[in-house]
Amino acid sequence: MRQAAIYVQDSFCGVMTENEEGFHFRYDQAYLNRPESLPVSPTMPLTEAPYEKEIMFPVFDGLIPEGWLLDIASKSWKIDPRDRMGLLLACCKDCIGDISVKPLADV
Repeated sequence: MRQAAIYVQDSFCGVMTENEEGFHFRYDQAYLNRPESLPVSPTMPLTEAPYEKEIMFPVFDGLIPEGWLLDIASKSWKIDPRDRMGLLLACCKDCIGDISVKPLADV
């Protein structure tokens, strides 16, 4: 099982988990209680209910490099291009835009 801390505009908003059943995302309760909180995506509105999917959520998958950048990342970190969680954890700590991802162990 691998976990990632998800941030929106540098504010911790929740945890994404990958296990043998797929991917799971849950917003942090403290984040939900703040009136200025933003969802990670229009397709994942703020809710206490967890999100579950067999494949990676599109909003997070879209953060992973593509094309020649994916080739460089995959070769540099020796990560299989199909290991979406591994690539997300390695490449998306400081993304362009509102969302960033950190390994939960680093938090």
